[in-house]
Amino acid sequence: MNLKFSSLFIVSFFVVLNSSISAQKTKDLNGTQIAFLSDVHLQDLFGKFSDSDYKGVLNPKTGQYVLVRTMASQLHSTRIFNENYFAFLAALEDIAKRKIKYVALPGDYTDDGQPIHVKGLAKILEQYSKKYNIEFFITTGNHDPVGPFAQESGKEDFLGKEGKSQPIYSKDGMYKPNLNIEQPLVITADIAKMGYLGITDNLKEFGFHPSQKNKFWATPFSTYSSENYSFEKASESAKLSKRIYEVAPGYVVPDVSYVVEPVEGLWLMAIDGNVYIPKKTDGDPRDSKSYSEASTGYNNVLSNKKHLIKWVEDISAQAKKHGKTLVAFSHFPMIDFNDDASAEIKELLGPNKWQLNRVPVEEVAQVFADAGLKIHFGGHMHINDTGVRTTQKGNTLVNVQTPSLAAYIPAYKLLTLKKDNLIDIQTITIDNVPRYDELFDLYKTEYQFLESQNSKDIWNIEILKTKNYHDFTDFHLKELVRLRFLKDDWPNAFKDFILNVSAKDLLVLANIQSNSNFDFDFILSNKEHFQNEWKEAELKSQQVLTQNKLKEIDFNWTGNDLLIDFYRFRSADELAFTDVSEKRALSYKVLSELFLNSKKENIKPLEKQMQLFFIILNKFMHEVPADHFSVDLKTGEINRKER
Repeated sequence: MNLKFSSLFIVSFFVVLNSSISAQKTKDLNGTQIAFLSDVHLQDLFGKFSDSDYKGVLNPKTGQYVLVRTMASQLHSTRIFNENYFAFLAALEDIAKRKIKYVALPGDYTDDGQPIHVKGLAKILEQYSKKYNIEFFITTGNHDPVGPFAQESGKEDFLGKEGKSQPIYSKDGMYKPNLNIEQPLVITADIAKMGYLGITDNLKEFGFHPSQKNKFWATPFSTYSSENYSFEKASESAKLSKRIYEVAPGYVVPDVSYVVEPVEGLWLMAIDGNVYIPKKTDGDPRDSKSYSEASTGYNNVLSNKKHLIKWVEDISAQAKKHGKTLVAFSHFPMIDFNDDASAEIKELLGPNKWQLNRVPVEEVAQVFADAGLKIHFGGHMHINDTGVRTTQKGNTLVNVQTPSLAAYIPAYKLLTLKKDNLIDIQTITIDNVPRYDELFDLYKTEYQFLESQNSKDIWNIEILKTKNYHDFTDFHLKELVRLRFLKDDWPNAFKDFILNVSAKDLLVLANIQSNSNFDFDFILSNKEHFQNEWKEAELKSQQVLTQNKLKEIDFNWTGNDLLIDFYRFRSADELAFTDVSEKRALSYKVLSELFLNSKKENIKPLEKQMQLFFIILNKFMHEVPADHFSVDLKTGEINRKER
């Protein structure tokens, strides 16, 4: 063998060897799965106070004492407080059954970061880690912590004896109970709100601190790279005193973002998107009450937490250099979560409705896409959604909104890494939850007490007849619409109209082409004066039904039904088709086309509102896939997949 041939052989050998090693890494990562469970809002129903003899209320069904909130509080809130405990366990069991080894929790894993609930969460995660070898990686939400530092707190709406409310607070003097409708006050430090220090100390084993098993772990403040990484360096970098920044002059707060490599080739980036901006310049920098809440999310990152952007850029560059797959998650969305209907929502409802202040400005997606992020999982809004943005530089970011286990439809996201930079994303619904009805006897007692007090707007006891957790969360949404959203969200004229109109009347009104000087409510109230126009529109309506292979029975729903379905699609996106029939959805599509294709001049307010309403509903129903789909990390292309 001559020298030239030997050299070529050696070079070829190492090229093949390196290709083989690279292929082996790809093969190893192919099929790797990560589950994303957001907005669990866990309250430890079976937790024990460390400094109080109070045990909770005795559940006659089980003989156990439990710490639960009232049903009234649940049905006025966008989240369930009690049954989600069992839903969380059901989700973890499902994950274990699927043999998923990596689970990310994008914030709000407790309801307000109280010691009793944080420790309860840690106990559950430890159990599943040991039993099923699951690794958990968590980041902060605006409910954990509520502020950068610990603060006194409490709730007046726990459920107590005789169906009365039970106030529980961390400090005396914060609340004075009304003994006619409530039980005597309980004081315990375990119901205070923890800050960063308490939460990260109690949950440090779940991503906030490095593990010996990690291939790599770093923070925005680390001075090492993956090339000179050591566990000792990472442990030193994990100290909270090493993870602080100046959010505003004189105000120093923690940032517990981190990136971790749990398996060769995969980098999970946990972004702490909480930004606590001081309310004024002369507040106490160590008092959480000196800061505004963090619920706005990434809009404030652009102004007051800019170091995160540079860090994301650096980590993305390192990941690309070393051939790592980078997956980011945080509590807050990076892209409009209203299916790009925010402008119409603002026009219909006003600028201060529907948490429009939480919608990320376009710059957020542009900045993080150009920083190198390709896929990001968010939470916060308790909705199922997918958003896509491509920048002028050609960089594409896909934002996946993870539903909450404490709201309709309860689900988690499952990411599966595939070959050739493809990822598969499924939405796993948690429909059947063992023990979800375990507290129903307690709620019956609460209902009886409310009846005895002649309370206004009592919740609907029919919710206690639901047969599974899916139906329970659906009923929760319906009650939320009735008890809160109808009053808070809608203009009075529109609300009065929609609650008193039938589907058939809407179909006829959409076909009335003349009399544009009159609004819908006037026409409905004075049908006798519009007999000719009404009959003509009824004939047109029949033609529309025939053309679309619909029957009159398909329009046998009410305006209230339409509103509920509107909220279903807002919350669950295409998952809502589970509860909205194909014919019902088609009837909405037909009405939408009629209203939006109207040739009338001088459109009156109610008709304009109906047009906006159907534009929004259409976007909720027919935007980017949000159930089962694939994402090409090279191109950002999304393809719907059938279940």
